[in-house]
Amino acid sequence: MTVPAFRGALLASIALVPAPLLAQEAIGGDNPVTTTTIVVTAQKIEQRAQDVPITISAVTGERIEDLGVSDLDELSSYVPGLNIQEQSANNPGIVIRGITSDSGSSQQGPRVTLYYNGVDISRSRGSYQAIYDLERVEVIKGPQATLFGTASAVGAISLVSARPREGFSGEITGGYGNFDQTLLGGFLNAGSDVLAGRVAFEWRTRDGYVENLAASQDEELYAQDQFGVRASLRYTPTTDLTIDLIGTYDQQRNGGTPFISGSFPAFAGAPGGRDNAFEDANLGGSPFSGAALGDDQLGLDREVYDLNLTAEWAFADNWTFTTVNGYRKFDSAEVFDADGTAAPFLEFAEIAEGEQFSHEGRFSYSGMDLRGSFGWNFFTEDGLQNVPFSTEEGTFLQCLTSLFGAPLIPGIPCVAPDGSVPASAVTGLATGGAATAIPYRSVFENQGQNDSYSVFADVTYLATDSLELTAGLRYLWEDRQSGYRTDVPSSVLSGAPLIPGQIDTGGQTFTAEDSFDAWLPRFNVLYRISPEVNVFATVSKGRRSPVVQLSAARDTTGAVVPGLQSVPEETVWNYEGGLKLASGRVSGSLGVYYQVYDNFQVSVEELDANGNPTGGFVTESAGAASNLGVEAEIAVEAADWLSIFANVGYIDGGIDEDNSFAPEFSGARFRLQPEWQAAAGFTVDYPLGNGARLFATPSITHRSRIYFEVPNSDVTSQGPVTLVNARAGVSFADDRYEIAGFIRNAFNEDYLLDAGNTGGAFGIPTFIPAEPRFFGMQLTARFGD
Repeated sequence: MTVPAFRGALLASIALVPAPLLAQEAIGGDNPVTTTTIVVTAQKIEQRAQDVPITISAVTGERIEDLGVSDLDELSSYVPGLNIQEQSANNPGIVIRGITSDSGSSQQGPRVTLYYNGVDISRSRGSYQAIYDLERVEVIKGPQATLFGTASAVGAISLVSARPREGFSGEITGGYGNFDQTLLGGFLNAGSDVLAGRVAFEWRTRDGYVENLAASQDEELYAQDQFGVRASLRYTPTTDLTIDLIGTYDQQRNGGTPFISGSFPAFAGAPGGRDNAFEDANLGGSPFSGAALGDDQLGLDREVYDLNLTAEWAFADNWTFTTVNGYRKFDSAEVFDADGTAAPFLEFAEIAEGEQFSHEGRFSYSGMDLRGSFGWNFFTEDGLQNVPFSTEEGTFLQCLTSLFGAPLIPGIPCVAPDGSVPASAVTGLATGGAATAIPYRSVFENQGQNDSYSVFADVTYLATDSLELTAGLRYLWEDRQSGYRTDVPSSVLSGAPLIPGQIDTGGQTFTAEDSFDAWLPRFNVLYRISPEVNVFATVSKGRRSPVVQLSAARDTTGAVVPGLQSVPEETVWNYEGGLKLASGRVSGSLGVYYQVYDNFQVSVEELDANGNPTGGFVTESAGAASNLGVEAEIAVEAADWLSIFANVGYIDGGIDEDNSFAPEFSGARFRLQPEWQAAAGFTVDYPLGNGARLFATPSITHRSRIYFEVPNSDVTSQGPVTLVNARAGVSFADDRYEIAGFIRNAFNEDYLLDAGNTGGAFGIPTFIPAEPRFFGMQLTARFGD
């Protein structure tokens, strides 16, 4: 029988987790493991989640399956305080407590640490990770620098894959659904208590859910074709030493992102405005994309390679040494139509490459009255973001000047009401027929080489049987090197670069470098009112790295020089307190937090000295900001076969009003931050006899209005969204075989995934529709031990 239990902590609203699905190892003492206990290692030792004085949520791999969830963005709907937006596998936005980490710039650091088997993979273009064959996903909220590294300014997400185990076992799953969804996945495990191996894989494909009317494009928008495989080896030569080696490969060959214009129609009779996002699109890309952008088809081509080596050695009584080492390489190329129309107006690609290496060594001690850890960490990354731009000169000039009410040639619209492109005739008219099309290409590239070194210590003193006091500190030193180059030719027709703010570096790569350091503390108090009820309080400091932001500029003589802007570090002090309950058939949590930010960093459209868009985005300090939140959750085992869960989170936060430092941001809510987020549902796990059982997990999720940009605009926002999801089926032969059906967004609600985007920088915001109703069936067979 599965029993939802959540490891909330403080205001944590967590995705409710069936406790038996996590490893239930006795932790001794006067706190035995019960059916409502979850054992976690967030503080680098095994503890009941109830005894961890920080906000931590965990969802097991089996619970992910119960909910019918296939990606992290879907899972985030069940974790108040967490919101993950997957615009594409190349561009995920991860939001913890309303604070977003999604910048693609190699010069900017992330806010949220994403960990994969203990290794930092936070760089957004390389962070997407499929969630097949996982042991669990942990979400740790609030600054966690002493536990999870330098990027965890607002929290961390840890993905832990299933480890090899003794014996022989396996599983294979096949599925089919609407939009021609297909799924094939599974694992094979074999080994002894000394050496064991495991291979797991998943292959998902799907037709796109937005029809593209452009004849030049071969597939629908948001089509999916992604494959992942993971090989794991566990070596345990003695009971005191465990070595894990894990290699992972992920690949995406996904269709184009549906950036759909709200200003221009796709076809005759199209509704116009935001409603265009829920109709067919007409994204033709550029006829010059093959040469200018590397591919004439819209879409994403991405590969990720990951290697992880972890060793844990219990070398003395109460002492353990752990080393975690990781290497990750990603290479992605995404072609997208930023204007959202059939016109070859704003056609871009993003080529992102990166390599990361990390090493951590940590000594841990666990005694009767004292426990803690200390160690060191080294992390280095080398990456680039290359953005080529392609257009046709006459079309671009006509469309751009039309936006400002002064078209190059009066009477010729950029895009006609029937979706055709009259502006394509402008080059012929402007040259008197000497040319019918003039292709144009420019490119800008930012580079980043970031090295960080840190030492840390974290100590907990058990003052009494009921009172624990914790203090931790990390000292960080980092060296950040930035590079910038462009290739921006002048237009044949205008005699100047087409994108007004772009400046040609003349073949040079500008570079700049700076070093920074910081002290990052945390303090925690845990008090046990009873074995079932704990209260705790936390004070911690988080930090987002300063930005050595480099671009091109002109000096007073007109010469091209490096445009260096040092954006100061963003800091946050986090204050929280809460209550955790795990008693018999009921578990839950209630909590509140308050966060105060200095030099809050925002990503905004880059403008030149005349206020013209350059097509890029830069980081600016918006001054002071704050966040106040309350979260609550409850899970009840109503019967041996029925469990119920519900949770809710409230956030009142944003950039401070009357902000004289950056008045344009004054009073704005944070990007992708809902005021309210909630989820509820129940799980039926009913035995039918003769080794068969009926299972079902219907659920409902709700999210209030979110803004997609700062400063806020109702045009680029999405109102409240409520979704109904379910997974149900029958297993038989003692779980050897299973047939299940799933449905997501059961009532086919229309809502936006994102709005504004690159097109918004040019005054023509684009809109991306979120997933429609998906449903299908899956068959699973299991074998072995």
